[in-house]
Amino acid sequence: MACMIIAIDGPAASGKGTLGKRLAHHYGYRHLDTGVIYRAVAKALLDANIALTNEAAAVAVAMELDPEKFGHPELKTQRIGDAASVVSAIPRVREALVDFQRQFAAGPPGAVLDGRDIGTVICPDAEVKIFVVADPRVRARRRALEARARGETVDEEAVLADIIRRDERDQNRPVAPLRPAPDAHTLDNSKLDIDAGVRAAIAIVEAVRAGRKPAP
Repeated sequence: MACMIIAIDGPAASGKGTLGKRLAHHYGYRHLDTGVIYRAVAKALLDANIALTNEAAAVAVAMELDPEKFGHPELKTQRIGDAASVVSAIPRVREALVDFQRQFAAGPPGAVLDGRDIGTVICPDAEVKIFVVADPRVRARRRALEARARGETVDEEAVLADIIRRDERDQNRPVAPLRPAPDAHTLDNSKLDIDAGVRAAIAIVEAVRAGRKPAP
């Protein structure tokens, strides 16, 4: 299947980013963590001491993004993640970044995009749509472990509270709310390690490619 698009959506710290990278590697496709785009916008605003709710400034930054900066290590921090959640709720920012994401998805040999509205807004015609879920406490534990691995001091209960707030904000924003597409296949990542999660995702992709219904 030439130029297949695999859309992976899910809440914060559900494991969709790691899953996206591993699936892209498995199939030889390109990968885009679309959350990084919003994090890059948020970081630029914070660096310039501009309010995250400044719509005009946020849109201007979104229109001039430099993909070369998507690998900046600070983009992975809790501070930037929290800020990105605010920025991503601005409708005009999301509109400004739609074309960037769609152009990436359309290129050969195929692409895996992970985010919160890939299967519903960015690539509604994606051949495979996976919606990754995980228990909030499991997600908080994972996020805390990642932060500690970077040398950050974190309070897991505070991380949990932040994740719940972000879920609420993502699910209830007026534009492109977080929700599974009608034809998305749900993958519960709560009790799976990385390898098991990847195997489950590959099984979904292969079932769809073969015209079979993925196993529950």
